[in-house]
Amino acid sequence: MKTLYLDLPMGAAGDMLSAALYELLSDEEKKAFLEEINKAGIPGVTVNAEKSVKCGITGTHFKVLIEGEEEESHDAHEHEHHHHEEENCHEHEHSHDHEHEHHHDEEHCHEHDHHHDHEHGHHHHHHSSMAEIEGIINSLKIPDSVKKDIIEVYKLIAAAESNAHGVPVTDIHFHEVGTMDAIADITSVCLLMNKIGAAKICASAVNVGSGHVHCAHGILPVPAPATAFILKEVPLYSGHITEELCTPTGAALLKHFVSSFGNMPQLKITDIGYGMGKKDFEAANCVRAILGEGDEELEQILEYTCNLDDISAERIAFAMEQLFAAGAIEAYTIPVTMKKSRPGNLLCVMCRESDKDKILQTIFKHTTTLGVRENISRRYFLDRSIETVNTEFGDIRIKRAEGYGVKREKYEYEDLAAIARKTGLSIDEINNRLLRR
Repeated sequence: MKTLYLDLPMGAAGDMLSAALYELLSDEEKKAFLEEINKAGIPGVTVNAEKSVKCGITGTHFKVLIEGEEEESHDAHEHEHHHHEEENCHEHEHSHDHEHEHHHDEEHCHEHDHHHDHEHGHHHHHHSSMAEIEGIINSLKIPDSVKKDIIEVYKLIAAAESNAHGVPVTDIHFHEVGTMDAIADITSVCLLMNKIGAAKICASAVNVGSGHVHCAHGILPVPAPATAFILKEVPLYSGHITEELCTPTGAALLKHFVSSFGNMPQLKITDIGYGMGKKDFEAANCVRAILGEGDEELEQILEYTCNLDDISAERIAFAMEQLFAAGAIEAYTIPVTMKKSRPGNLLCVMCRESDKDKILQTIFKHTTTLGVRENISRRYFLDRSIETVNTEFGDIRIKRAEGYGVKREKYEYEDLAAIARKTGLSIDEINNRLLRR
């Protein structure tokens, strides 16, 4: 299974993600991609890929030019460029030969130096609504599936800004200067994801940075409100770097494409890409994209166990029911003798990493345990499928399993039981007649 793993020790921004993915392409594919993105029709935008070195590691930096000039605010415009109408009225009634009053050098720390002098008299303070953004995206010369991904990413950003500002999504507007820049970043990532075609996309926990950022609304904590909203239910942490490391654009791209967050799965690596930010830190300021082949017959799962000696059988049964509803792959109990020779039960629950929090909450909520033990296991399994076949008893599901030189099949028990109740035959009699068909 082609698997893409994103390593995010320095957070994520749109240009860093796109540069890391770009490095996974062959030289011929890189040339074709740059030609395609630059002919896509993003108004006034040119995208260049340039070599960049951070802490001795060589990678790629994506430079987005708007009308031939690089926008230093590049990826993370969301904090000050998504306003509702009332904010627009008082924040932009001035000339544009100042430092944009948004303190970009402190706010968008991640990949840019942000000396945002902005003597761009040709840029007007027009603000695009979500509908206008969709119009721009739908006009691009790219596959429809990529357009759909871009719009879904923008919807995540708009919903986050709506929540942060307390206004409807329809009142969220995107600043013109930042809009084309962000569209270029998001389009690049979505187009590259489409070209790479990974069957599974996973990522590490996200380093969001720490400290505060300055924006048009004042001083905000890191992660900024929009970023924090987008990354709900995603594992985050703050390192010692007092900068904003994950931007709303980066957060939205991760939320849209990544199916699970955690340790890197077992992979046979085929390619590695480094997408570089512009700023220099003591750690390499990059996103690392790792492409490889995962073992389709191998799955990493978590096992949770706890001892129970003061819970009734009825409560254990109810807890098991709730655990399966929360996503448990398997749950069972084993009779054990506990300390002081008390009889009890060992509860064992298996789940996927993505269901970890729900499973732990369920165990603590519905059992009497005071602690849970965790083990990471590798699960090998046969490829399984279910087919419905027509028989003398009507349609019956048949389960098939294959792998490791083994083939197995059996009729679905619930279907056999339903026929037995209806006909008065035993399950063995029904099964034997079906095997002779």
